[in-house]
Amino acid sequence: MSLMTPTSPEASRHTGPYLQVEDLRVHFETDDGTVKSVDGLSFAVEKGKTLGIVGESGSGKSVTSMAVMGLHTSKNARISGSIKVDGQELVGAPIDVVRRLRGQKMAMIFQDPLSAMHPYYTVGNQIVEAYRIHNDVSKKAARAHAIDMLDRVGIPSPRDRVDAYPHQFSGGMRQRAMIAMALSCDPSLLIADEPTTALDVTVQAQILDLIRDLQREFHSAVVIITHDLGVVAELADDIVVMYAGRKAEHGSAEQLFGEPQHPYAWGLLGSMPRFDRPPTERLLPIKGTPPSLINVPEGCAFNPRCEFSSRVPGERCVTDRPEALDAGGGHRVACHLPTAQRRQIWADEIAPRLA
Repeated sequence: MSLMTPTSPEASRHTGPYLQVEDLRVHFETDDGTVKSVDGLSFAVEKGKTLGIVGESGSGKSVTSMAVMGLHTSKNARISGSIKVDGQELVGAPIDVVRRLRGQKMAMIFQDPLSAMHPYYTVGNQIVEAYRIHNDVSKKAARAHAIDMLDRVGIPSPRDRVDAYPHQFSGGMRQRAMIAMALSCDPSLLIADEPTTALDVTVQAQILDLIRDLQREFHSAVVIITHDLGVVAELADDIVVMYAGRKAEHGSAEQLFGEPQHPYAWGLLGSMPRFDRPPTERLLPIKGTPPSLINVPEGCAFNPRCEFSSRVPGERCVTDRPEALDAGGGHRVACHLPTAQRRQIWADEIAPRLA
């Protein structure tokens, strides 16, 4: 059965990245003040490529993905900037336009499939419903498609499991079913929000292999949102490191793992468990805690936790917000330290520490 959907003339004429985010801001008005969850984020993803977005909890990763999917519907949400999917602007677009795109052109794998899937409907019924919303087919044809999708994502005995409820699946099988539902209409953009959280390492590897294989088959643009650097090292072509709602660093996977240039990225690498080291060695945690998104520091948000801010002359780290500037080869870094000095620190101090 073919999973391809017809491409509209408008989509076929679009050139450039499939997902284009420019100066995205997502703020929430609360009684305590304005929460600046995302504050001026820009990135792009082409079809067939994978972008990893990493950072600590509260850095704005999931808020970004929800904004792309048009899921911030509360009255206190303020969204500005630009989000274009296949050339179509979503910020400010009517809700029915965004709903038509969800499932058809873009889909999301949520962090917790047990809460994302409806507990009162079978897995098969939920896939059938998602498929029939965007395709004029009979229930019988949609059911056959659901069985085919469950088989594609590795669910054993799909003809039997199609009538099972979400709670009757294991964690790994639920995540596979969620992927089957997300891919049921062959979307060209797939967003995976912490797709391997709470799964054991064997199942994690299987889910990552599945996402990679399906992307190769469907040639989708994929965004992986995670706090796990091991996940992005496995899948991502490019990586955005977020901190306090903004971009700290953005480059290829080779640049981010081979020669990272932001002190926050150095801290993330140092706090990542390594299996090529003796288990007695301690991790190198980042000191302090992330700032409140209501009271983000005026200058560099990472300044209170940065061990290298004293090497920047004057009070720039306290007073001036750094912009993400090109450090060469498309590698962008938001840090007041000069590029040459960052490279020297990495080569002389950080890389030996992590070796």
